[in-house]
Amino acid sequence: MKAVNFFKELELVEDYWSPRVIGEVNDQYIKVAKLKGALTWHKHDDEDELFYVLRGQLVIEYESDRVVLNEGDFHVVPKGVMHNPVAEDECWIALIETVTTKHTGDVVTDRTKSLEQQLGG
Repeated sequence: MKAVNFFKELELVEDYWSPRVIGEVNDQYIKVAKLKGALTWHKHDDEDELFYVLRGQLVIEYESDRVVLNEGDFHVVPKGVMHNPVAEDECWIALIETVTTKHTGDVVTDRTKSLEQQLGG
């Protein structure tokens, strides 16, 4: 058993939009990622997705709305809802997602990371 520090784990992340699994609780992965720019419009048909901002600011765009997250804020994207995460400047986040959640949901882009890549650090 050991303590895990979000910030120390994030120092190991080199690429934007490359989530890294750092823990597991029941059927949920705990991930960290550095973000900058926009990811892609996508949805997760069967899974909710929690974004927690550790540093910077993140905007979750929806088709008819947007949610602005500042340091210390979290937001749950409901399953089946189209969304696009956008970080104008570098943003550090923690994610909590079920182990079945695909990185970019129903869309594949050059930024999409497989679960194997996310587990590999």
